Amino acid sequence: MGCEFCSFKRLTEYNAAGRRLRQVRRLLVYGSCVRDEYPEVFERVSEGRIPLSACPEAEHINIVSLKLASILARVELEEVVVLTVDGSPHCVQLHHALEEAVRVTRSNVPVQHLVIEGGEVVAVSREAVKAARYLSRVERLLK
Repeated sequence: MGCEFCSFKRLTEYNAAGRRLRQVRRLLVYGSCVRDEYPEVFERVSEGRIPLSACPEAEHINIVSLKLASILARVELEEVVVLTVDGSPHCVQLHHALEEAVRVTRSNVPVQHLVIEGGEVVAVSREAVKAARYLSRVERLLK
C-alpha cells in the first residue's frame, strides 16, 4: 500500500496532513541511505506504509522532530516506524527525533524502532532508544 509516488519523498517535503497519509495512517520514516543500501529490506518494511526519507546529515534533528510533531498533531496515525542502518551516529538521531515528537505532542501512537544490522532487521525497544541518549548509562551497562 506504500505508493510509488511516496517511495522517494523526503519527510520535510511532504505535507504534514497529506491526503495519502490520512488515508493509510501508517508512516515509515527511514534513513535515506536505507533505500539504496538495502532495497529489499526497504521494500518489505515500507509495504502498507507511507515511506518518507530523512537524513540527519542534511536535516537538523530539530527540523525532523518538528515535522514529525506536526504530523502527529494533525493525523491520527495507527503507527509510526523508524528504519535506519545500525551504528550510524547520524541515523540514530531519527529515532530520537520520533521519541521527542511523541513526547511533545503527548501522542499515544504505537511506535516501532527498527535498525538494519548485517542485512537483518532488528527491533529496538523505546527504552533502548532512550538509553542511547545517556552515555553515562551506556557506560554503566558496559561494565
